Amino acid sequence: MILTATEIQAIIPHRYPMLLVDRIIELEPMKRAVGIKSVTINEQFFAGHFPQKPVMPGVLILEAMAQVGGVAMLYPEENRGKLAVFAGMERVKFRKPVTPGDQLQMVAEVLKLRGSIGKLWAQASVDGQVVAEAEFLFALTAV
Repeated sequence: MILTATEIQAIIPHRYPMLLVDRIIELEPMKRAVGIKSVTINEQFFAGHFPQKPVMPGVLILEAMAQVGGVAMLYPEENRGKLAVFAGMERVKFRKPVTPGDQLQMVAEVLKLRGSIGKLWAQASVDGQVVAEAEFLFALTAV
């Protein structure tokens, strides 16, 4: 299942400049999602991070990965209108910088879900090389 940016916005509440997923290219609701973020020099954060050597901030890479997981969790109709919020992060690793012109591909898989609390594993790569990975603890909450 492929979702456009407009369809993603119908699932998660993020909007510019915090929507960090351009497209979902694979989706198994409540199990797995694969998303794409095309990183351009026009991103607001490059103005200050770092002007002489632009690098996408690691926290935004993590946020993008979590948003892909959020789409997987919030896609089912019974979860629409809820928020998937961070409860924690574990095993966070950054392996390579992400720079303008890169296309970030992110995979998120649900590891556990008990009630409204769960754990996701996510990995981001550029051109097949892993740039970041982490486990996310999350809670599904009402708005």
